[in-house]
Amino acid sequence: MIRRFLYDQLYPDSRIPSSELETSAYPNFDGRILIFYSATATFRAPSDISGFTGMRREFIRATPCWRQGPARYDCIFVNSADDSESELEGMHGLEIARVLAFFSFVHREEEYECTLIHWFSCPGTEADEDTGLWVVEPDFDADGNPLLDIIHVDSIYRAAHLNPVYQTSEYTSQRLTMHDTLDTFKRFYVNKFVDYHAFEIAF
Repeated sequence: MIRRFLYDQLYPDSRIPSSELETSAYPNFDGRILIFYSATATFRAPSDISGFTGMRREFIRATPCWRQGPARYDCIFVNSADDSESELEGMHGLEIARVLAFFSFVHREEEYECTLIHWFSCPGTEADEDTGLWVVEPDFDADGNPLLDIIHVDSIYRAAHLNPVYQTSEYTSQRLTMHDTLDTFKRFYVNKFVDYHAFEIAF
C-alpha cells in the first residue's frame, strides 16, 4: 500500500491508475516508518464565533489506547475531489473515512505524512429525506475485508462525527459503549449538528 501511495505521489499525471498496475511497477520502499497517535487539523470556520478570526483547531486521534482505556480511531472528512470537481459543494465534494493510523516516512529525501484509512461510502446520492442527514456505511471488498487506503494528511479537511442508524427490528445490547459503535453498526448518519461548521459543510 505504501508503494502504491508513492506511485500516486510521484506520478500524479499517470494515464494508468495505480489500481490497474502490477505491484512490480510501484516504487520500492524498505525504509523506516514513524507512527503517530494523533494529528491536529486547523481550518477556518467563520460561523464559529468562538474561534479567533474564524480559525479552529481540533485533534484527530488514532490510538490503540485512549486515556488508559479502549482504542480510539476517529472519523474524518476527506477532500478527494480533483480540479474538475472543485466546485462541488457540501457532501458532494467530500468523503468520509475512519483513521486507523497516522505515520510518516522518507523516500528520496522527501518526507511523506500519511494516514491509513478505512473508507466509508454513501449508499445514495442525496441526504436522507426524513432527517436531512447523509447516510454512510463502511466499505468492504469482495472477501469481506475492510477497504483500506493510504492518503496524504493534506487531504484531511477536519474530524467527522457519525451517529449509528438504529434498526427497529434489531436488538441493541445494553453493554454497547461508544467505543464499540463504529465496529457494531452497519450504517451511520453524518452528524451535521455537532457544530456550526459541520452544519455548513455536511449538507
